[in-house]
Amino acid sequence: MEEFLHTFFDLDSIVAILPVLLTEGLANTLIISVSAVLAGLLLGLVLAMMLMSKLWIVKVPARIYVDVFRGLPAILTISLVGLGFPAAGIRPFGTSPFGYAILAVGLISAAYTAEILRSGIQSIDKGQLQAARSLGMTQFQAMRKIVIPQGIRNVLPALTNRFIIDIKESSLVYLLGLSVGQRELYFIAYQQQAVTYNSSALVAAGICYLLMTIPLTYVVNAWDRRLRTGRSRPKAVPVPSQSTMEVVS
Repeated sequence: MEEFLHTFFDLDSIVAILPVLLTEGLANTLIISVSAVLAGLLLGLVLAMMLMSKLWIVKVPARIYVDVFRGLPAILTISLVGLGFPAAGIRPFGTSPFGYAILAVGLISAAYTAEILRSGIQSIDKGQLQAARSLGMTQFQAMRKIVIPQGIRNVLPALTNRFIIDIKESSLVYLLGLSVGQRELYFIAYQQQAVTYNSSALVAAGICYLLMTIPLTYVVNAWDRRLRTGRSRPKAVPVPSQSTMEVVS
């Protein structure tokens, strides 16, 4: 038991690695995750609109993209983008692997976000689009001002859940060989474990991930319940009975 505690819960090792995890690892994990979510949201919205198109020449490429990136393991996509692009001479971010890490996670996120947004937009009653058109709006204006905002609101819990997944998938970018200053939580802990042969650093990184994902999970669940059940109705104010009024008077 003592050996188990020393391997996984060595207090000195955890205290020694925490400053680097919190200053470098946590910051880079959030940068990668938030950037990937924003990129995935923008690209996912475009893909969602393409998926709903009646033109096969528009719909088919979006469907292929979504099926491919949802079907591939995340670690394979990250390897193909982060290692394959620079090797093939495609270097939009130069030689720094940090940009490729964000791009890879963002491309994966976009495939799932597209399906989330598509389902949200298609859940809006078609009568609202027709009503907007009858008021003189164009198809684009009606979608931008009426349908899409409501569709996004309906799937906000699912989008938040996607952010949680992006936080966890950001740990896979370690294989791109991030340099000091660019390392995320897992890579810092992994390097420490490789040097000391003690897994306490990995446990410390796991705690950091849990501190981010568990609160978000409860927020998503509460948000989802609120959207499904609606706002709680205000309690009715009791009306004093005739006998009570007589006593008061």
